[in-house]
Amino acid sequence: MIATPVRTLQRTSWKKLLSDIKETVSEFDAVAVVVGLPLGFEGDEIPMTTEATDIARKLSLSLEIPVFLQDERVSSYEARGRLWQRPKSAADVRSEVDSEAASVILSDFLARLGKS
Repeated sequence: MIATPVRTLQRTSWKKLLSDIKETVSEFDAVAVVVGLPLGFEGDEIPMTTEATDIARKLSLSLEIPVFLQDERVSSYEARGRLWQRPKSAADVRSEVDSEAASVILSDFLARLGKS
């Protein structure tokens, strides 16, 4: 399996985010949703950890497919590295880093799943 960037969903409201996620799940016939779990450098919880776990909990109550959390500590760093290896401008890298980081998070999740 290969994880590729699709698009970045904006969190303007919970209702809109849920609608966008349901649409994406349907479009790609997804069997699960993976939510990035922000952690501190040492793996400790940070303020955004609570927000991500709350979103995952709400999604698990709202969707009919499983929702998983995946450590995202190095995803943005790796995403920037991947994007810089391609012929892209700095503006393109900035605009694509979130979707590329999501691809990294999904790749890490799939690799972890494969080791189970």
